Amino acid sequence: MKKRMTSDSSVKYERMEIDDGYIDKQFKRQPVKIPWKSISMAIILCFMGTVLLVVGALLVSGKIDGKYNDRLWPVMILGVILFLPGFYHVRIAVYAYSGYEGYSYEDIPDYDD
Repeated sequence: MKKRMTSDSSVKYERMEIDDGYIDKQFKRQPVKIPWKSISMAIILCFMGTVLLVVGALLVSGKIDGKYNDRLWPVMILGVILFLPGFYHVRIAVYAYSGYEGYSYEDIPDYDD
């Protein structure tokens, strides 16, 4: 006893779309925005840190008068605090510019947000 399927004209069928829901534009990478403010700040930090470390080295070596020896440790500590993050971000910027694999301008924080 098989039932026969009758065609019901009240049901309307439509052909399904073959589109997968993706558009080509969503897979294209946006051009990388170079964070110029962050890079310039890193260069300034690196330069100021280098200057303070050189002054501290001159204080230690005695090339600068001994009456300023009380300023030795604050100058050295401040020089290290300024030099390390500045050098780190300048290095990332140079490697990203040179095209080293694994380095990108996106690794540098952008302060424009």
